[in-house]
Amino acid sequence: MTMKMKLMHAVAVLAVLAGSTLLYAQMGPQEGGGPYGHGPGQHMTAEQRLQHMTRQLNLTEAQQQLIKPLLENENKQMQSLHEDSSLSQQDRMSKMMQIRQGTSEQIKPILNAEQQQKYEQMMNRQGRDRSGPGQNQPPGEAAPPPH
Repeated sequence: MTMKMKLMHAVAVLAVLAGSTLLYAQMGPQEGGGPYGHGPGQHMTAEQRLQHMTRQLNLTEAQQQLIKPLLENENKQMQSLHEDSSLSQQDRMSKMMQIRQGTSEQIKPILNAEQQQKYEQMMNRQGRDRSGPGQNQPPGEAAPPPH
């Protein structure tokens, strides 16, 4: 009986994995799927981030025009940081946090009060939802920024 249960469990796990793989493959760039979307281990482009923010925060055209260059500048800074092999991992993470915080501080005044609240929730959620080294911080410690 236990062998039968183990087999059923294995079949269920395989079915879930196959289904999620198919779903991911069908997702387009707008939803974060492959091959041209934002998949695991890939960084969102400034345009993808702007589209995401526009959907989540209901940005106006004027707000989009102001935010896009900020996101593009952040991406350039992050790319330079990734290419700088002279920094330790800790220094790199610290610098990434500074860059992300600076961009966030520039974006907030462009948003209205309701958008600012949603933006804060988005940023907090991104910090919690990311997995990887340094992401499971004890309460009260800042998590590394998403990139």
